[in-house]
Amino acid sequence: MPPLPHQHVPRIITYYQTHHDGEGKHISVLPLLQQAGVKLTHLMLAAIHLNEDPAALTLNDHHPSHPRFTTLWAELRVLQAAGIKVLGMLGGAAKGSYERLDGDAATFERYYSPLADVVRERALDGLDLDVEEPMSLAGIIRLIDRLRADFGPGFVITLAPVAAALLNAQHNLSGFDYEALEVMRGHEIAFYNAQFYCGWGDCSNPAMYETLLLRGWRPDKIVVGLVTNPENGSGYVPWSALSTVIPLLAGRHPRFGGVMGWEYFNSLPGGRAKPWEWAQAMTALLRGQRVTSESAGGNGPAAGAYDDTKRHTASDKATLQREADADDRGNADGIPATTVPREFEYYSDGVGED
Repeated sequence: MPPLPHQHVPRIITYYQTHHDGEGKHISVLPLLQQAGVKLTHLMLAAIHLNEDPAALTLNDHHPSHPRFTTLWAELRVLQAAGIKVLGMLGGAAKGSYERLDGDAATFERYYSPLADVVRERALDGLDLDVEEPMSLAGIIRLIDRLRADFGPGFVITLAPVAAALLNAQHNLSGFDYEALEVMRGHEIAFYNAQFYCGWGDCSNPAMYETLLLRGWRPDKIVVGLVTNPENGSGYVPWSALSTVIPLLAGRHPRFGGVMGWEYFNSLPGGRAKPWEWAQAMTALLRGQRVTSESAGGNGPAAGAYDDTKRHTASDKATLQREADADDRGNADGIPATTVPREFEYYSDGVGED
């Protein structure tokens, strides 16, 4: 009897940049394993920065070997042992890392070497390349090729473009054309964590995701990126909307790529007290269960759960019924109308510390 075909399972991904609370207490990710009904597939550890001194690489504001990260690294090994892929996120809103990797060969080696050392020392399963500064197409290809050569076929390489960049290279933070990159190195890229927030995308209805597919992107390569709390950026989509949109996309596209959330520490509906409930609720949605702010995260109302139903108006509900087709265009490029935002800053738990 031939083996059963592999069943595609949508990814559930969380970004983990805030590692300590305001009192310096470690924010544990172990509940992502310990709590029932959570099927996290990937954790993106943010953010690795290549600073002016090549030896001064930092995870947020401290070297990865700093004692403040001892518990973090131990917990991430536990997640890996349970089958969750742990990737380092390189770059993000703090600029400079990719400029340094986009120089001549000698400059590239100076900055790439300490990055590769951290990947080896911490046994990371991959890297998420969050390019939010100008970089050349040749430069990102060189980086991808070197990572593949050094870490082998099992190393997971992902990118984190704003969703609009997948439709038009001019609506972009990265400098290079993602469609050209997919043509040239798509076979090396596992998936794209597309940012559907902060004015660069919208997931309150399925239109933009469907437009990406009409453009030619494969559904299994596009992960829908969401902010998990309005505090983390504009474009937050309430659970009352997500409970319609996400199952719709997953049901319509058997190889739906999944969802990612920025970021873990204050994810709703549980907030800072129970941040794992975001992944728990997403697991339920992708299993075909309806989730509201009252039901997310357990058998009853979560203590301190965020009641987002008040944010969901009648017009929002009507919008959810829109179907995306080839003629549903926001402009000549097929990009739903959006306001290009000003630059924004991610929260870092180390800002202002010695």
